[in-house]
Amino acid sequence: MAHFITSPAPHVHSGDSVRRNMLLVILALLPAYVASVIEFGWGALITAAISILVCVCTEYLINRYVLKEQRQTIGDLSAVLTGLLLAFNLPSGIDWWIVVIGAVVAIGVGKMTFGGLGQNPFNPALVGRVFLLIAYPAQMTTWPTPQGFDTKYIDAETGATPLYYLKQMLATGDSSVIDQLPSLADSFWGVMGGSLGEVCAFALIIGGLFLICARVITWHIPVSIIATVALFAAVTGWTGHLPEAMTTGDYVLYSLLSGGLMLGAFFMATDYVTSPMSAWGKIIFGVGIGFIVMVIRTWGNYPEGMSFAILIMNACVPLLNKIRPQRFGEKKK
Repeated sequence: MAHFITSPAPHVHSGDSVRRNMLLVILALLPAYVASVIEFGWGALITAAISILVCVCTEYLINRYVLKEQRQTIGDLSAVLTGLLLAFNLPSGIDWWIVVIGAVVAIGVGKMTFGGLGQNPFNPALVGRVFLLIAYPAQMTTWPTPQGFDTKYIDAETGATPLYYLKQMLATGDSSVIDQLPSLADSFWGVMGGSLGEVCAFALIIGGLFLICARVITWHIPVSIIATVALFAAVTGWTGHLPEAMTTGDYVLYSLLSGGLMLGAFFMATDYVTSPMSAWGKIIFGVGIGFIVMVIRTWGNYPEGMSFAILIMNACVPLLNKIRPQRFGEKKK
C-alpha cells in the first residue's frame, strides 16, 4: 500500500527565504551606508559595527541561555539587518555604550520577548531607537556635521538638522532660518547633518527601487507614505502657513528629502512582520504613517516623527489585516 506524506501549505516554493530577503535588504542599504561613511567618517563605521555586533550577540545569547534553543537563528541575518537599521537611526558620534543599550533593547525587548522573528508586533530597530530617544534625549539629538574622515567619533562638530529649521520656520514664521537650510541639491545628495540614515536621499531611493524591482517589497507602502507627506506639505503651503521666502514646492521637497522619511518609507515601514498583508491594508498603513509624521513635524515637540509614526501604525496592523479580498464563492455578509 502506498503511503502519502501530507504537509500544510504552501506546496510550491519560489526559492525565497528569510536569509535571501534579509541579504537583499542589506545590499540595498549599502549605497546609503557608503554615503554616510563618506560624510561622517569613522563615526559611521564604529556605530554600525557596534550595533550589528551587539544585536547578533544578544540574539545568540538569548537563544542559547534563556530560550534554551538548540537551533540558532542568527544565520538568517535578521539580527544583522536590525543592527544596521538601528545604526541608521543614530547620530554617528553617539557614545558607544548608548549604542550597546539600544541594540540590547532592540533585540531583547523588541524581538526576542515576543518569540523571535515573525512574532514581534513592532519594528525592533525602532523600539531600540525610541527607547534611546526617551532615555537619552540630549545624546540622541546631537547631530555631527558632515566633514568626511576628518569627523571625530566623539566630540565632533555638531549642528541642527534641516527639519529643526523647518519646524522653527513654521512655529515662528521667521524666514531668516531659511538661510540655515542646506540647498535642495545638498539634501538630495546628503551633504547635511543628521543620523546615518538621514543623508543621501538619492542612495536610499536607489536602494528602495532595487527592493521593489527584486520583489522583496511592493510599492504600496513607500508610495502612499511619500504621497501623503507631499500632499500634507502642499496643503500647508496652499493655506498660507509658510513665509513668503519659502515656496510651496520647496517646502514639499524639503519635507520629502529631510529626516528619516526615505529610510522609513522603503526600509522600515515595509518590514514583513510589522506591516499589513493586503494591498489596501498597506496603502492605509502608509497613509497613516505619512499623516502622523507630518502632524508631529508640524505641531509636535520633536522635529521628526517617523519612528513614532511607524510604531503607532504597527499597532494597527492586526486591524488592517482584516481588510482582505472576498473569497471566491463567499457570500457577502
